[in-house]
Amino acid sequence: MNIAKVINNNVISVYQSDGTELVVMGRGIAFKKKPGDKVDETRIQKVFALKNKQTSDNFKMLLREVPLDLIVIVEEIINDAKHNLYKKLNENIYVSLIDHINFAIERYEEGLEIKNALLWEVKQLYKEEFALGLKTLEQIKQRFGIELPVDEAAFIAIHIVNAEMNEEVITTMSITKFIQQIINIAKYHFKVDFDEDSLSYFRFITHLKFFAQRVFKGNHYENNYDHLYDMIKGKHKEAAACTEKIGAFVKKEYNHELTNEEKLYLTVHIERVVNR
Repeated sequence: MNIAKVINNNVISVYQSDGTELVVMGRGIAFKKKPGDKVDETRIQKVFALKNKQTSDNFKMLLREVPLDLIVIVEEIINDAKHNLYKKLNENIYVSLIDHINFAIERYEEGLEIKNALLWEVKQLYKEEFALGLKTLEQIKQRFGIELPVDEAAFIAIHIVNAEMNEEVITTMSITKFIQQIINIAKYHFKVDFDEDSLSYFRFITHLKFFAQRVFKGNHYENNYDHLYDMIKGKHKEAAACTEKIGAFVKKEYNHELTNEEKLYLTVHIERVVNR
């Protein structure tokens, strides 16, 4: 394996026999090296294979500026999300999350602190991702001696959720607000607090994520379930009434009119989360 490009003393790129570019990291792996030299494989710590060329180019540019220890922290968190939480993430998270955390550290050093307006919602809606955010802050504290505010754990969680849903960060934040609005309507309708650790609640939140995506993109389920929705309304009257409230809210605030198929799924999920 030979060096194709030296990015800095700790990062190089190489090409496999099939033409795939790999970004290879290791302390001092490129010290006094030049393109064409053989790679010292004993120094390899991390290997990244990013399929999208633009993402790969942005990643290499970022690696020129970001400390190796921070790259290692972020890569560990992404692996946690992929392998322990079984999340499928858009590879652009390697760029967006590293860039965000590096900027957060710069802001900290300049005495600037940005509050996350969705801190409470993120803690409630994305518990696993928020836990990873807290873990990241702890590792940054241990390795850099920097104690970032808890708001940053929520920002990190949003980046992970964004990569799960393959959305822009600003869209993910809008989706998070939307989900909380729908949950509040259901809570006030039934005058109950939901069991946020239940499987039914997890399924409800998952459904709302994709429902929110359709609302923001202007997409709909097909409207082929009129008869079945009528049956469900008769069987679960209060859940259906709550769905109608949600439908009116979404129509008024987001100009999105729910089809009966969308109402059907919402009603089923609401019935489950309320009664289980």
